[in-house]
Amino acid sequence: MKTIKLSGFLLSAALLTFSCGQSSNTVETTEAQEEAQASGKTLQLDTNASTVNWRGYKPTGQHHGIIPITKGEISVEGDAITSGEFTFDVTKLEIHDLEAGSENHGKLSNHLQSDDFFDAANHPEATFVITEVSPYSSGDNIEDQEQFETENTPKSESELAPASPTHWVSGNLTIRGTTKNIKFPAAVSMANGKVSAQAGFNIDRTDWGLSYGDEATATDKAKDKFIYNSVSVSFDIKSI
Repeated sequence: MKTIKLSGFLLSAALLTFSCGQSSNTVETTEAQEEAQASGKTLQLDTNASTVNWRGYKPTGQHHGIIPITKGEISVEGDAITSGEFTFDVTKLEIHDLEAGSENHGKLSNHLQSDDFFDAANHPEATFVITEVSPYSSGDNIEDQEQFETENTPKSESELAPASPTHWVSGNLTIRGTTKNIKFPAAVSMANGKVSAQAGFNIDRTDWGLSYGDEATATDKAKDKFIYNSVSVSFDIKSI
């Protein structure tokens, strides 16, 4: 049974974090792994108080917004989290840097929903299911990936991570029918029978088939004819 013990080390939260397998010091994407088995009490996610933010980059600019969480639950046994599962509505993805109803907003929204990106008509939902956890130790750190330098270089992993992570979190992320396991640092706490967690990290969109403008195929990056593969994701979730 996979669990996350919280109470014993919340007093020294700066030294702990979620992970898959052995303790590590970098954000990772791997093949799908076995899901954690639920036990104990199930807490429903407060979808009104929980947010998932995204930010995409290209040399000439950035776009950002949110992906609504439609449902989620976290299983807790005593002071330990045993599992968790969350569902997101891709069809209601929001863009916050362009005026809603404007021509550019409509063009970008339609493009993101198309087969070039999320293929929302065939894959309207995305999911994340917890697979493994482990403490964030004092010797762990976040390794930043190299990025092609422009005025809009993606934020680094160390910039996006919470200031005082408590766990490494590992889980299966499914987007447009493809499932990959991701691992990232998060700040997790439990109080009055409720759980909250914050995290920020980058994913490579092409791992899930969102390959339009793949920077790896750009023959001349100086011409700005590509979109960064790195997409920043951050979340703040709370249970009821």
